[in-house]
Parts: sequence; structure tokens; C-alpha cells
Amino acid sequence: MILQYDVIVIGGGHAGCEAATAAANMGASTCLVTMDMNKIAQMSCNPAVGGIAKGQIVREIDALGGQMGLVTDATAIQFRMLNRSKGPAVWSPRAQCDRGKFIWQWRSVLDSTDGLDIWQDQAEELIVEHGEAVGVRTVWGVELRAKSVVLTAGTFLNGLLHIGRKQVPGGRIAEPAVERLTESITRHGVTAGRMKTGTPVRIDSRSVHFEDMEVQEGEQDFHGFSYMSPGRPLKQLTCWTCYTNPDVHATLMAGIADSPLYNGQIQSIGPRYCPSIETKLVTFPDKQQHPLFLEPEGEDTNEMYLNGFSSSMPMEIQINALRKIPALRDAKVYRPGYAIEYDFFDPTQLRHSLESKIIPGLFLAGQVNGTTGYEEAAGQGLVAGVNAALRCSGGEPFVMRRDESYIGVLIDDLVTKGVDEPYRMFTSRAEYRILLRQDDADARLTERAYSLGLARRDRYDWWMEKKAAIEHIMNFCNTTSVKPRDINSQLEALGTTLLREGCKIADLISRPQLTLNNLSDILPELKQALESLPNRKEEITEAAEIKMKYKGYIERERLVADKMHRLENIKIRGHFNYMDMQQLSTEARQKLTKIDPETLAQASRIPGVSPSDINIMLVLMNR
Repeated sequence: MILQYDVIVIGGGHAGCEAATAAANMGASTCLVTMDMNKIAQMSCNPAVGGIAKGQIVREIDALGGQMGLVTDATAIQFRMLNRSKGPAVWSPRAQCDRGKFIWQWRSVLDSTDGLDIWQDQAEELIVEHGEAVGVRTVWGVELRAKSVVLTAGTFLNGLLHIGRKQVPGGRIAEPAVERLTESITRHGVTAGRMKTGTPVRIDSRSVHFEDMEVQEGEQDFHGFSYMSPGRPLKQLTCWTCYTNPDVHATLMAGIADSPLYNGQIQSIGPRYCPSIETKLVTFPDKQQHPLFLEPEGEDTNEMYLNGFSSSMPMEIQINALRKIPALRDAKVYRPGYAIEYDFFDPTQLRHSLESKIIPGLFLAGQVNGTTGYEEAAGQGLVAGVNAALRCSGGEPFVMRRDESYIGVLIDDLVTKGVDEPYRMFTSRAEYRILLRQDDADARLTERAYSLGLARRDRYDWWMEKKAAIEHIMNFCNTTSVKPRDINSQLEALGTTLLREGCKIADLISRPQLTLNNLSDILPELKQALESLPNRKEEITEAAEIKMKYKGYIERERLVADKMHRLENIKIRGHFNYMDMQQLSTEARQKLTKIDPETLAQASRIPGVSPSDINIMLVLMNR
């Protein structure tokens, strides 16, 4: 049996779902191949979306017309904006979601997407003809043919689960591994490696002594993930915190000889920033306690997730250690934590479009590129899906710059620097994070997405209305004056310096103690201007205030980014035979040959390529 499409997406996780909907919305006939239609967009680890820098990625996905933000808002059971004590450049939204409802909300999105079919099967072999990917063959002998193939297999490629000394092949617990697909790709010259990740124990809430835990409430304000969602319809639930203690540590350390991480059983590298509990104890032996976060898995389930207790220790050791925590002294466990090893492919063998340099027509996204996290996967999936569709129509690749999005930073890091551990996005990885705020993703990306045909007209119209409203408020504040006699008594009450002479409202906004909201309580004309705004008044007010309050920082960073654009515009791919350029260092010649950068700016970000190497190439290009 042969099925014909424009785009085939292998894998129904977060990357695959975004890739499939993006390709279909771009007009490509698309088929999503998944092993289990009932586990579409399964949240394999924590049922949460967002977090530091990750939340910005989800906002960008939404601004581009992707689905993750809408699905998250529709299924959120607790929302918080992280990093509020710092500047808005690093504010990051995070939501705990209902795991089951998240799956079915995504199923609803897929089922209602025109031009998108779902095929439940397991891909076994990539079909390559004349050096190009033209389809896949499944374990049931079906051939799915296409002009573009997007691989988003997550942790399933030769996946191996570990609990203590026990090892079981699998992509997730109780789900089979994909055993031959990797080899059908590497035989064509694509380089593969192994990585490791893990997940914590799941606990029955009825066995928890919540009176011995600290409450962690969510927030109920206007913030969310999607610029288009009406709000959070589900009941908002509480999370809880507690701590490990020396008894917990002693129990775990007594069984460290049976830990797959320390008995030689696991050889691959796991994420440093999300270590297992046993790794924390080995790395920080003098620390008396580690924080744990007990989070609900949904509205209608007793299952809870113990964030901070990822482990692959033998199950009896995990459970015995848990019961040394007062709040969990009677804990009943649904399943223990486990580790998983899986295959990934060297991302330096990809172009910025996420198309393979080795096998044209093959696009890779998500954990198969050495990343970790639902958000990083979804962002890559959207870009891969868009470019897979563009390849079918002969369009120019869709690539985002580092000053344009966190997704652009993520992909540039992958294809330029590669990975030696699972890659996770942080705000510190983005040199232009003042430009890449969570509040302005629509300003950066919506118009571009609409011109591509990715964002719908209603999204574009709302952004243009919002853009005009922001400009109206900023213009009002830049042209409206206030006098000392009208405001000084209120300024004193707000703890800020009194005025000696009149000034514009925008000048007052730059003060940390003042906001548009508290000034509107003082200035009736400002209050009237804010009340005249269209829908989502709070969102528009916050966006205008941030642009005014941080105007100097934003303009300065934009100047730096514009200078770097000069190097971004200098195309060098195909201009040099690097191994013949004796003027360059040996390391630079080797790295440049391997990466084959598109632009001089990309070359400057390759580890081992020095500023003097860049200057030499500029001279050789008569710049």
C-alpha cells in the first residue's frame, strides 16, 4: 500500500504536532504518523508548559500561528509568571496543565486542521532515492511518499529504560522503542549519538499529608500564553512544596551502587540543569536539603508529580527514601521514576531551516536534534513544518535571526555549535533578551507569519489593532504634560521624588515606583485614555509601559543587533575552500569545513573560530 502526500511528519509529540499543523496550514497535504493516537502530544515528564526562557518560546510559537499556547491556556490548572522580581526581559510564563485534557485538546486541533491526516503506525525505514528523502516505510509494510519528511521521534529511537539494574527497551514506560529507523538514516552518512533523560516518581494525592507541606498558589491575572485565547477555563489548583532531609539522603546513598548513573550502566550524557536526585547528592554532598514541588496532574485525577525527585534508582530505594519526608511518610506510588537513553543526530549537519545537509528533503526537530523540553521541541517542529511545506512549493526557507526570537537563538546554537549534552534554552543564551521579551513576541513575529500564510487573518487584525492602541498610549504619554502642583502630594505618597517643574507622563513612567495604572489613579485624563482601549486593556497597557520604561535599554540593544546584521548579510557558503586557507588556524579550518556556515556572522559564533579568522575572511572578500 502506498499513500502520497506533500509532507510526512513522523512522531506525534510536541514537535510533530506543531510541524504537522504548520505544514497543513501552509497548504501542504500532510500526514502525521504516530504510534498511538490516544497519546498525541503526551507530556512524558512534568505536565507543565513554559518556565525560564521556555515561556518566551511558547509565546513566539503562538505569535507565529502555532498551537501550543492556545492548547496550554485551554488546559491550564495553575499559572504563574516567573522572575517578576527582575526586569521584564526575563519574565517567563509557566502553566501546570491537565495532562489528559492537554492530549485531547491537541487531538481536537489536529482533527479540525484541513489537509492533515493521521496514520497510526510505526515508521521503520526512511526511504531515500537519488540521495533525497522521499518517504518512509512502516512496520506494517505501508509506504508513505512525500516531497518532504519531518522526523520528530523524541526518545523512541532505540530507547532504553532504566530502573535500578533493570533495563527494558522502550520510548516511554510501557511503550515500545523504534529499533531500526536510526540505522536507515545513519547509513547515508548522518552522525548519531546517545543521550539520557529521566522523570520522577508519581504519587497518589490521597496518601499525602498536605498539612506538612507549604502551599504554592497560582496567579489569576490577565497573563497567559496565547495572544488569542479567551482565558483559562479550568479550575485553578494548588501546588505544594517540601524538602528532602539527611534521612532521605542516607537512604538514597546506601543504594548508590545500584544506580544506573553510577554503576556504569548508563554511558550517555544527561542534562546538567535538571539532575536526578542522586546526582544532586553526589554533586552537593554537604547540602542538607533539596526543594521538592508536588504538582497536580489534572482536575480529575489523584496522580501528582514530584518535581525535583527525578531518579533511576531501584524502585524500593526510591519509595523508602520518599517515606522519610514527613509529608510523604505514607506515600503510595503509581510508578517509580526512571531514566531513558535514546538516539539523537548531530545538529551541525542541519541547515537553519532544519533540513539535513546530508539527505535533502529530510527535516529533523525536537529531541532527535539533541534538545530537551516540550517548548524547544515545539518551536523546532513549527520551523521544520513550515520549511518542509515551503520546499514543496519552491519557496525560500523560513529562518529567524538571533535578535528576532528565542527559537532563532535555539536553532542557530544547534546548527552552529552542536551539543554535548541535552540542550535547554535559558535567557542567558540570548544576547538580545531585552528585544526578545515574552510580552512582545507578537510585535516581532505576527506580521511575518501572516505574510507566510501561517498566521490567520483574525490574528493579524488583532495585532494591528493592538499595535495602534500601544502607539496611541505612548503618543499620549509623550505629549501630555503634568505640573508639580497637580501631582506632588501623590508622588510623595508613592515614595518617589517630587517634581520641581512640569514634565511629560512618559518621563514619570521611567521611575520604578510608577506605573500607568497607579498614575491613572492620579491623572483623570490618563485614566480616560486607558479606559478607551479595545479588548485586553491590561495586555496593551503593560506592553506600552514596558516600551516606555525601558526605552533606552531597548534602543541601545537594537543598535548592537543592527551592527551584527552587517555580518549576517555577508553570505559565505560556497565562497571558500577552508582547508586550503592556510591563513586560518587549523581548528578554524576544521570547524568551518564541518559547519559550512551560511553567513560570516554564523561563522563568528562557531567555537574555535577567532575574531582574527573572521577578519581574514573579510579581507579576502575585499570588505
